[in-house]
This record gives sequence, C-alpha cells and structure tokens, in this order.
Amino acid sequence: MKVSRGEVTMNYVILVAFAIFALTPVITILLTSVAPPLGESGGIHLDNFARAWTVGGFGRSLGNSVVVAVIVVGLSLMLSVLAGYAFGTMRFRGSTALFYLFLLGLMIPAEATVIPLFFDLRTLGLTDTYLAIAMPQVAQSIAFGTFWLRAQFRALPTSLLEAAALDGAGPLKALTRVLVPASKPAIVTMVVLVFMWTWNEFLIALVMTPSGRLRTAPLGLANFQGQYTSETALLAAGAVIVALPTVILFLFLQRHFIRGMLEGVAK
Repeated sequence: MKVSRGEVTMNYVILVAFAIFALTPVITILLTSVAPPLGESGGIHLDNFARAWTVGGFGRSLGNSVVVAVIVVGLSLMLSVLAGYAFGTMRFRGSTALFYLFLLGLMIPAEATVIPLFFDLRTLGLTDTYLAIAMPQVAQSIAFGTFWLRAQFRALPTSLLEAAALDGAGPLKALTRVLVPASKPAIVTMVVLVFMWTWNEFLIALVMTPSGRLRTAPLGLANFQGQYTSETALLAAGAVIVALPTVILFLFLQRHFIRGMLEGVAK
C-alpha cells in the first residue's frame, strides 16, 4: 500500500507533538535544577547538585537503593528464569493451576499486603533490614518475570531444545547454553523494568523501615522535599540525582530493551 506524502507529514507532526509533550516536563526539571537558588544571582548553578547531594544525604540513600536493587533484580532474574523455563517448556500435573497462582502476584496490589507483611516480618525480627525491603519486591517481580519469560521460552522453536538434547545437553545446560542466550532481549527488558520498579518503590521501603535507618532514594527525596519546600532549584537537583541511575541503565541497555518490548508485542 502506497502512503501519500500528506500522511507521512501528518505522522511526523503527531510524533513531534507527542515528543514535545513528553520532553517538556523533563526539560523543565533540568532547567530548574540549574536555576539560581533563593537569594542568589542568575546564571547556571551546577553547584545545586553538590549542595543537594550534601544537604539531602543522597549518598547513603542511593547506596541503600543500590543494595536493595541488586538483591531484588538478582533473585528475581534467577528465579524467574527457572520458573519461566519450567512453565514454558515442561508439561507436568498442576502446571496450569500453579501458573495462575503465580499470576496472583500481578493482580494483588502491594497496598493490600504491606501491613500484614510488616507484622509478619516484625515477628521474625526482620524489619529495618534490607531483606524486609527486598523480599516483598522479589515476590512481586517473580510474578511478572515468570509470566514474561514463560511467553518468551514458549515462543522459541522446539528444535532448539531437541538439538541440545541430541548433543547430550541436560535440562539445565540447555537452559543456560541455548535458551538464555536466545532470550537475551527479553531478559534485559525484564531487568530494566524490575530495576526501575525497585528503584522507584516508596511504600514498601517506608513501611518496612520505621526507624528510617535504611532510607532508600525515593524516601530520601521525600524527606528532602519536606525540609526544602521553597527551594525549587535544590528539589529539582535532588530529583535529577535520584532519577539518574535509571536513566543511565536505560541508555546502556536501550537497544536490547526496545528489541525485547517489540518482540513481546509481536508475540
């Protein structure tokens, strides 16, 4: 089908309009982050970032977020690959019912379970620990990861597993040497999404650390905002600092992430 010149032009106009709509808030935050603080002269103030880092104590909160993200992403990836492999390539009694049980993790919101989880973890003496923040998010991420990778492994040709079996590869070797490399875009997409969700998680980190000793980056930003409500330049600089790790990760993995998302849509 031939596309007219007018249709091509209209497509570009719509895309540019959506790009402007999406980028305007980002550009506004960036410009505000280098604006002069109250009582200072105009110009570009890059020292806002250093001041926000020092005053807001973002070094500690970012470090806590990194530890939590490593735990959540690492455990979720390993368990989701194994569960997705089992549900996607194996047939066993009760597999369908067990898979739908996994999907409950996608259907039940964290707000409905966070208070009972807090009391359970407090009974076990785990509150105010990294595990208290990470494990509920691991459970949520496994539900998504199992659903995502099950679809990925099912979409792969069965001839890959048959060829691996003919070469003498067992189930674990076939997974690590054949299926995982072939599913790299989908796995990278899952890693980026889980990292983003974990990094931005606010409620679980707030409830599970009542002392505030293991305050994560979103909590640190909220606390910083409560202290400097009128310093919009410092608040914007703090927001940029908190968002920067996610942006960097996406920029490094964007090729695999976009490819994984497109393959997921195609399936």
